[in-house]
Amino acid sequence: MGAIMPKRKLKIGIMSREDYQKRTIAIAKGEYKPGRNEPKIWFETLESMAQVLSGKNRQLLKMIQDHRPSSLKELEAISGRKKSNLSRTLKTMSNYGLVDLMQEGRAVQPVVKASEFQVEFNI
Repeated sequence: MGAIMPKRKLKIGIMSREDYQKRTIAIAKGEYKPGRNEPKIWFETLESMAQVLSGKNRQLLKMIQDHRPSSLKELEAISGRKKSNLSRTLKTMSNYGLVDLMQEGRAVQPVVKASEFQVEFNI
């Protein structure tokens, strides 16, 4: 096991795909500069966020944080989940910026990027 990870809070935003595209284009054109306190991770709906951060997946993040597995094979043994399921779930989480998947030789080591999440959205 590695050193204790300091608590890091990630801000998550909920924004429609259309609004997100407009925002991205405005940033690319230099018309908008995101603030330091704005979310870094965006989901299209609360439902999509709930799917990625389900209770089962939050437990998985906690296992990774607590046990610091050096490979997916080790995480498979700790979690009881199949490697193919873990791989798919962690790839999704990585795409959202929730975990890093560090290549260590032939093994992939999952690393949790945050231990707390703050969700922001408007109606």
